[in-house]
Amino acid sequence: MLGIWPGDIRCVVMLTFDVDGKSSWIRRNPDFARYPSLMSMEEYGPRVATPRILDLLDTFAIPATFFIPGFVAETHPSLVQEIVRRGHEVAHHGYLHEPPATCAPEEETTVLDRGIAVLEGLTGQRPLGYRSPSWELSERSLPLLASRGFLYDSSLMGDDAPYWVSAGEGRRLVEIPVHWEWDDVPYFAFVPSANIRGPMQSPDAVFNSWTLGFEGAYRWGRAFCLTMHPQVIGRPGRLLLLERLIRHIRSYPGVAFMRCRDVADMWTKEHAGDPVLEP
Repeated sequence: MLGIWPGDIRCVVMLTFDVDGKSSWIRRNPDFARYPSLMSMEEYGPRVATPRILDLLDTFAIPATFFIPGFVAETHPSLVQEIVRRGHEVAHHGYLHEPPATCAPEEETTVLDRGIAVLEGLTGQRPLGYRSPSWELSERSLPLLASRGFLYDSSLMGDDAPYWVSAGEGRRLVEIPVHWEWDDVPYFAFVPSANIRGPMQSPDAVFNSWTLGFEGAYRWGRAFCLTMHPQVIGRPGRLLLLERLIRHIRSYPGVAFMRCRDVADMWTKEHAGDPVLEP
């Protein structure tokens, strides 16, 4: 066992995709539903980019995790089923991309249960993983997840490897931590209609940033969890960036590409006695 991982694994890599589609913008401002250009840009994610991403993952035989809002799953049911058919994980991401921190208690519970029902109905599998939209949990979120039988959450930023997080009443969840540095939106977001005008980075600049992120995780024997959005990373030049990154990562020995649920399962088995941290 090398460090925190079993066997010859030195670094775990998780490629994750938040298939937000139109949901995040409609939630942000219902009037955005009347903006055809904005809606078409977001619909590009599930309609064009995600199938392309699935083909890329097939090329390298890499399993991945797709976090999908219930609304997007309902409007693209065959896509959700295809993701599962190809061996990937489908996990919970709200219904209409609702950050729990912005929800009243009743709404948060309703959203969670509605998303579970949609995903389970389409896939025949109850989701075991959850990622909060905008990475904004409420103080109720982790206990709610534990009460619904979730295995892991992927919303917090307290480490660069999995850890146990308290879910109240003696319960715990595996936390698969994230960070804005390993997310495509901060580098590429440009939405004038929503007054988001940050300068877009070049794919080369993002490749350099993510490469250093992976190499640091590899050096310290941690986890590299990359968060991407099909409508962002799935544009042709950016998808070449992802392909280039995959090839670079695969050149290192001791790297394991895994779905989040499989990492959480492994962590549960190998680190059952680790301390439980407060969120």
